[in-house]
Amino acid sequence: IIAIFIISAIYLYAQNDTIVVDKIIARVGDEIILKSDIESQYANWLASGNSASQNAKCKILEDLIIQKLLINQAHLDSLVVTDDELQQQVEGRIQMFIKQLGSEDKVEKYFNKPMVEIKKDLGKNLKDQLLAQKERDKLTGDIKITPSEVTDYYMNLPKDSLPLIEESYEIRQIVLNPKLTKAEEQLTIDKLNDIRKKIVSGQRKFESMARIFSDDDGSRKKGGNLGIMGRGELDPDFANAAFSLKVGEVSQPVKTKFGYHLIEVDKRYGDRIQVKHILVRPYIPQEAINRTIKTADSIRNLIISDSLTFSQASEKFSDDEQTKNNGGYIINSYEGTIRFTIDQLSPQIKSDIRNLKEGQISQPVTTKNLYGNTVVKIYKIEKKIPAHIANPKDDYDYIYQKALNAKKNRVLKDWIRQQQKTMYISIDKGYHKCKFQMLK
Repeated sequence: IIAIFIISAIYLYAQNDTIVVDKIIARVGDEIILKSDIESQYANWLASGNSASQNAKCKILEDLIIQKLLINQAHLDSLVVTDDELQQQVEGRIQMFIKQLGSEDKVEKYFNKPMVEIKKDLGKNLKDQLLAQKERDKLTGDIKITPSEVTDYYMNLPKDSLPLIEESYEIRQIVLNPKLTKAEEQLTIDKLNDIRKKIVSGQRKFESMARIFSDDDGSRKKGGNLGIMGRGELDPDFANAAFSLKVGEVSQPVKTKFGYHLIEVDKRYGDRIQVKHILVRPYIPQEAINRTIKTADSIRNLIISDSLTFSQASEKFSDDEQTKNNGGYIINSYEGTIRFTIDQLSPQIKSDIRNLKEGQISQPVTTKNLYGNTVVKIYKIEKKIPAHIANPKDDYDYIYQKALNAKKNRVLKDWIRQQQKTMYISIDKGYHKCKFQMLK
């Protein structure tokens, strides 16, 4: 009995150098939700700029219980999350934290962990979230809504609770990666080959060369150490190279979306490896940037002269996979729409579009992408919407989405209630006062 109690109820975890006694907060079938699971997501929630709130912890617990139910069904439905999907979500979340806290160093200080460990923890949480979302989409993805249902939804909203729509923007972009000549790209490969030669010959240690040359700020301080990783926690190209190495072997230069890497595997633990790397981002000479600006300017002229629409130009020329096939519209990851309030825009985009008026197309702008690489962008403010009370004429898409989400939530709520009849769920008495929205 004592052994079972220790294994199932007590677990120690560190948060900001404080040892906290963990315990089981909820059980969902054979799965458990620990206090540390809630506290970890609560820390992320606070890091996103939100205020402290016990209600937020109740919402996190409810979301985790629903997540367990959805994941259980996702496994039954053979749904999977790809490595690329996970990597994109982790990088997006990290950029959001950096935006809120001000810098990568401040993010590390807030979580009291190096960036590599923050990414690793995020990867574990986000994989479950993405899998649950896939099952949610499977359950509600085919749900439709009629114009009359949208009207009824709006008319039934209390007049004093109609949402205030802040001043917002709909923004398009075309992103061009500078194309290096073979000679320009070879400079980075030669640099890594020279580093590799010194490591393999025993002249220098991998760790010391990482501290000197790596462009990955998170792992450089630790001699390039990324910790113990699984395939799903790594860029797919990086993972393919790393998992093909023998322990102690140093890879040839490996190209990923981040740049070029040297990789060394220290240990293997079944389907996981302890790995370190040296990242070198290719030097982008001004000539390459100028060539890209010239190309961007030509594309801009084609759009202005009506030879191509912005959507056609985005699909044909843009190197950004997330926006090129949806007319170039930047997606608001907070709300899943194409509208942004000024506070939801990244500091970089705010700066890039600050002098643009509605309908204008920017001159080519040299900036950084999500992975820290130099790119050239063209922006267009498709629409600038003044602050106002939501109404069907100006905000039909917004109200439509709200009404559709409400209908999906009703369907999901019915599904959850059915699951509760057959799935064992217990919740710690400390959370019995929570007012859950979806759970009974």
